[in-house]
Amino acid sequence: MRRIITRFLLSTSLGMAVTIAQSATTASGQRAQPVPTSRVLLWPDTAPAGDGTREKTDASISVFLPPKAQATGTAIVICPGGGYGGKVLTHEGSYIAQWLNSHGIAGIVLDYRLPHGRHNVPLADAQRAIRLARANAETWGLQPNRIGIIGFSAGGHLASTAGTHFNAGDPNAADAVERLSCRPDFMILVYPVIRFDEQGHKGTRINLLGPDPKPELELLYSNERQVTDQTPPAYLAHAQDDKVVPPVNSASFRDALKAHNIPVEYLELPSGGHGLNGYRGSSWDAWQKGSLEWLAKTGFLTTKQ
Repeated sequence: MRRIITRFLLSTSLGMAVTIAQSATTASGQRAQPVPTSRVLLWPDTAPAGDGTREKTDASISVFLPPKAQATGTAIVICPGGGYGGKVLTHEGSYIAQWLNSHGIAGIVLDYRLPHGRHNVPLADAQRAIRLARANAETWGLQPNRIGIIGFSAGGHLASTAGTHFNAGDPNAADAVERLSCRPDFMILVYPVIRFDEQGHKGTRINLLGPDPKPELELLYSNERQVTDQTPPAYLAHAQDDKVVPPVNSASFRDALKAHNIPVEYLELPSGGHGLNGYRGSSWDAWQKGSLEWLAKTGFLTTKQ
């Protein structure tokens, strides 16, 4: 792959920016890697390690902004899948951001820390990403009440965890970012892991909670059982022939949202399996089209004022 790269630094008082590749070209026949507007470290100093201590980390967000003339003010934090053992940062990350940009939506790809059994580490990173989007709303041309989250597979579990485990921020925090709410305004969940019982995905559960978790911890991260009246609205899509993450995961979350009168739409795709035929084809196109229509219908895709 041949790259032509121009580098620059973007600084912000609310997050430490690192070197960005401004433009890139690839050899003929290869899909060019989308290039972010900026990449910001989630934790410029140290990050919570989940056990009361803190650690150094390079966890970050890559911010992809649409052209100003097309911007709607809506932003979506993107949680790639990978079973909490890896991250699909292209097809479930930067390529999703590129697609969102084409519809006037800012895409914020979350390169979260892998847990290795430290269950609250990915959630802390997702919450921080949402707070950073709100903290930088004016700079990035966003509406702070239009910050959503999207996730795929285990990334869908992380996104649904962020949508069911949130707080309004700490008004006494020394860090201004931590004073802001980490509640996403909406969720888009594509073939998500939701359940942490035998109908979920064993590898995802083990990687997040460890090999022998306590029952109360499994309950805490069974997100269909954590829905409340404050849970944000959701759009779900799942292939009915998914053998890796059974579609009952999405159905259970839909039912829980409906029980609390939370707006939800669930697209039951007839085929595609897990990953929807390798991120292409009719099922892949259908969830993208359907989610955009849902965003417009729910008021999250109107032109910003």
